[in-house]
Amino acid sequence: MIASSGLYWVTVIPAGALTISADGRHAVLDMHDVEVIDQPTFPAHAAPATPARMTYRAEWEATDERAEYVDALKQYRFTGWRARGRLEASVTVPSTGFSWKSDPIADSNAAFGVIGDEVNGRYFTA
Repeated sequence: MIASSGLYWVTVIPAGALTISADGRHAVLDMHDVEVIDQPTFPAHAAPATPARMTYRAEWEATDERAEYVDALKQYRFTGWRARGRLEASVTVPSTGFSWKSDPIADSNAAFGVIGDEVNGRYFTA
């Protein structure tokens, strides 16, 4: 579904779908039947969009390698750890009968990930 503002791929995360460990070093996002669109000819202007649904689970597990990025001019700071990221997902487009499923999360491994704290704008202090 596309919001009246024109934004898409933005969705509310329901209570309980995101869990973060007490030490902040492990997080899981578990989303089910999220309303999305299938738009195979994107970015063509006025490309047709078909309602679709997506289910996915993303996991981040911190390593022991610290990560920090600070840009005072842009009032932005990230502090945390490099992380192992993993994802599994499935998509269905009911009107066309199309469906797709990724490999299991156990077989997934991202080339790069981070987990930590981000501060920007008025909350940034040098």
